[in-house]
Amino acid sequence: MSPKLVLVEPAGPLNVGSVARLCRAYGIEELRLVAPRCDPLSDEARLMAVKGLPLLQQARLFPTLAAALADCGRVVATSGRPEGEPLPLEDPDDALAWLLASDPVLPSALVFGREDRGLSNDELLQAGRLLQIPTPTPHGSLNLSHAVAVVLHDLHRLARQAPAPAVAAVAEAPCPRGVLEAMLSDAEELLLEVGFLLPHTAHARMAKLRALLQRGQVSAPEVALLRGLVCQLRWASRRPFPSSQDH
Repeated sequence: MSPKLVLVEPAGPLNVGSVARLCRAYGIEELRLVAPRCDPLSDEARLMAVKGLPLLQQARLFPTLAAALADCGRVVATSGRPEGEPLPLEDPDDALAWLLASDPVLPSALVFGREDRGLSNDELLQAGRLLQIPTPTPHGSLNLSHAVAVVLHDLHRLARQAPAPAVAAVAEAPCPRGVLEAMLSDAEELLLEVGFLLPHTAHARMAKLRALLQRGQVSAPEVALLRGLVCQLRWASRRPFPSSQDH
């Protein structure tokens, strides 16, 4: 199963059309667009799509990145920042080899950010791996469609290698993003309720927890265990304390 290719808030119809063409050329079967800031079916986009027009016409639209990734297990996101990523940057070949080792049933995804400012920290934290396209100069930011072309070329190269590229062994596949986000939402609600989190710092502290879990690549059974723990703690926190007269 080829990874889903996700564009977050693309603003240029020429870029969107070009990416659809690249998807067709490299065998990507599904294009997902998160809150596009242009008309993805405009004349400009159609002109650039060429044989990728059917993919462009069938592209799925989502209001948020979280919604676009809810059914995905392994997610690789791209970053063009010089520094400050919330997760460590991986060697591109290592990150893409990890993506290729995805469960054949659970979808995977490649995520690209906005043309002008890329992906936010919160969005990068929804990926299991981050990669940056290496360039020989400090001016390393690439046009969106160019970046997609480079990454898909590398993905195709790795997929053709024999034997398959070595990837770090994992006991179980990462759980679907939607399952992890639901658990984190439950955990945040509980931690606010018991006073471990404060409203004005909750977002930053939950970002650290999300980064920890992403680095660990927790599996669906592990997330189910954590969610059960949260539910039990919520139940216990709401029970009245026994008074001294009860003893």
